[in-house]
Amino acid sequence: MSGKRNPELDREAQQWIEAVIGEKFPGGAYEDAIKDGIVLCKLINKLQPGSVSKICTSGGGFKLRENVSAFQNAARAYGLPDAELFQTVDLFEKRNIAQVTQCIHALGRQAQRKSFNGPTLGPKMAESNVREFTEEQLRAGQNMVGLLNDGMNKGASQAGQNIGLTRHI
Repeated sequence: MSGKRNPELDREAQQWIEAVIGEKFPGGAYEDAIKDGIVLCKLINKLQPGSVSKICTSGGGFKLRENVSAFQNAARAYGLPDAELFQTVDLFEKRNIAQVTQCIHALGRQAQRKSFNGPTLGPKMAESNVREFTEEQLRAGQNMVGLLNDGMNKGASQAGQNIGLTRHI
């Protein structure tokens, strides 16, 4: 799975997290710094205070996995779709760090959408652009579709044309 990773995206995610939580990552690899979920829980609590009420800072792997699960639930509640989340094993067992980074970037976009007043990550998500049409405009548009289709199809048929294929026997 490491073949799908983009070190630049990992670096951007790390810098954003550090800026939001106001702490530098401990030394070592990016995935090791976020593996126990503590940093991720701090992040979601900065974006949505009180999202994770209890962060486990000690204990075995099972206790620390609870942090990752709490982060995932909080991120989902914050508005991230399941497709943008990662599985606990993706992070804890380093199976798909690229998906973890994608989730962090999605969280950054969602924070902008929710008008988070802090550092940003990635492009701003588009807002909906609802358009209102009168009945008269809709009727006029129905006539245009027919004209467009007629114009597009005129002369488009290749039926009866000799396109220069030769048959060898």
